[in-house]
Amino acid sequence: MAGGVLFWTVFYLAIPGNARAQTTDEQELFAIKAEMRRLEAQVEAIERRHRKNTPLRRQAALPAHNPQTASVEPAVAKASTITVKTPRRLTPDILPLLARPDSPAQFSSGASRQDTRTAEAPFLQWTGHVRDEPHRTAIDLSSSSPLAITQTAVDQLPPIFRIGNISVRLGGFVDMSNIWRSSNLTSGPATAWNNFPYANSPNHGLPEERLSAQLTRFSTLLEANPTPSVRLQSYIEADFGGSAATTNSVQISGYTPRLRQGYFTFTQKKWGLHVLMGQAWSLTTNYAKGVIPRQEQLPAVTDNNQIPGITFTRVPQIRIGKDWSQKYWLALSIEDPQATFAFSKPFASGDYLPAAYGQTAGARSFYANSGGVLLNPNSSYTYNPAPDIVLKGAVDTSFGHYEVFGLARWFRALVEAPGATQTHKSTSFGGGVGAGMTMPLGTRALQLTGNVLAGQGVGRYGPSLIPDTTLNGQGSLSPVPEMMGSLGLIGHPASSVLLYTYGGVEAAGRSRYIGADGHQYGYGVTDTNLAGCSVEFGTCDAQTRTLASFTAGGWWHFLEGHYGSLMGGLQYTYIRKFAFKGNDGAGHAVDPTTFGHTVYVTFRYFPFQQ
Repeated sequence: MAGGVLFWTVFYLAIPGNARAQTTDEQELFAIKAEMRRLEAQVEAIERRHRKNTPLRRQAALPAHNPQTASVEPAVAKASTITVKTPRRLTPDILPLLARPDSPAQFSSGASRQDTRTAEAPFLQWTGHVRDEPHRTAIDLSSSSPLAITQTAVDQLPPIFRIGNISVRLGGFVDMSNIWRSSNLTSGPATAWNNFPYANSPNHGLPEERLSAQLTRFSTLLEANPTPSVRLQSYIEADFGGSAATTNSVQISGYTPRLRQGYFTFTQKKWGLHVLMGQAWSLTTNYAKGVIPRQEQLPAVTDNNQIPGITFTRVPQIRIGKDWSQKYWLALSIEDPQATFAFSKPFASGDYLPAAYGQTAGARSFYANSGGVLLNPNSSYTYNPAPDIVLKGAVDTSFGHYEVFGLARWFRALVEAPGATQTHKSTSFGGGVGAGMTMPLGTRALQLTGNVLAGQGVGRYGPSLIPDTTLNGQGSLSPVPEMMGSLGLIGHPASSVLLYTYGGVEAAGRSRYIGADGHQYGYGVTDTNLAGCSVEFGTCDAQTRTLASFTAGGWWHFLEGHYGSLMGGLQYTYIRKFAFKGNDGAGHAVDPTTFGHTVYVTFRYFPFQQ
């Protein structure tokens, strides 16, 4: 009994009043087990000393031999050496809070304990062996946008190891995709929807077959919780969608890693404050819940360029968001700008425009430069006077998620007016409004999702990359009107099966001027000779007016265990492209159109989803 009382006295006194709670469940569990082992060793040492010293103290304190008491002396001596066995293991439910390992404990007699300090928790600590922590590692296909498919679902995985007070989660998958297209685009596992050729191209109707592992993806999520209401996270996601000068598919297919996402977030739960800085999905992207990262409503398609009609970019940004009870959301995002450009005639930055009606000479316009240090020298980068700004409001209800947003953009050109000797800056404004929703259709096994964006100069935000801008007669950039939207139906016939179908459209309007020669210039002109678009090797300067698509596919999670998970995916997409009307040179209207089919067969191995 004395040993048991002494054990609990030591345990109680070893806990200081200002003990600091560990930042995560796994960290607290590690500290509990370490303290249990230390206390167990300490109690055993005390018991050994107690058994050794107690008989000697008892014997010295006994009175002189008395025959009358001799009969009871053996019993007293025996009783004095009885000890109560202390349990060798302590359960966490009786340890609500632990002291810091280096805090001294005081015995009831006032003497300090001997130096029994346990070792500090290691700076680098593996946590994969902890089995007591409740976590979710199976692939969840019940969502309309399963994160394991659209991103890496790293939030649903347990920490692999810990660096100090920072937990580290690893995610990703190995991807093997077989791509077939009805026309040759010479593209990897991301289809450039606007590039399906017209009949004048020899690539039209020439099937393309390609195998690729470029979509293999890895991610890392680091998390720290300085206080119960503050969370810091850093997320990095990469794949092998890059291509360098040494890349070839003849011998090694050595495609290069590229950054998909890389950002950190700050969350103050009590205030409902959310801050994001880094490269992430644009705030214009449709969300399944709230407006926070890794909750985007992305189609569960296998093509890395999504489907026509989806609104998205992945760009560097600074985002500030606020939630009210995790139901109402408001966010403002300042995002990296960039614009696409097209003109009815071949035109490079710094060229002279065809003279506008009533003028004898055309303006000279500069709108882009080639990439410099740390940028792609083979790409053009437009002049960007200000970042893109997105303001979004969202609400989460029991019958779905709904959101609306506004987008503001600015475009700049450097213009030399006809006859002038100096240039001047010309800035144009663009932008639009959009909305999105995700809702169940009477049952959790069937969901409907959709999005829409309409405005001027918003082509960059669609997968088809319809031009943002063209040039007007004065040499300034003129935003191209556009509308894009999609509607999807997602079904869950079984917990391991996901089926989906999507329809999407992107359509552009006209932005043009009349030249001194009476012809139209800009985007959406209708007086171009397009007779060659239907003749092999003919000339075809058609400009895209509308892209419409239909997609159907699904995923099957057919294998899972402590060795990881395997999934198979199948997707079919039909694309139809319509051009602005032209003529055949003889006064007859010509309306070029083309089509394409794509089929994906994909297998993915998820080593972390066990």
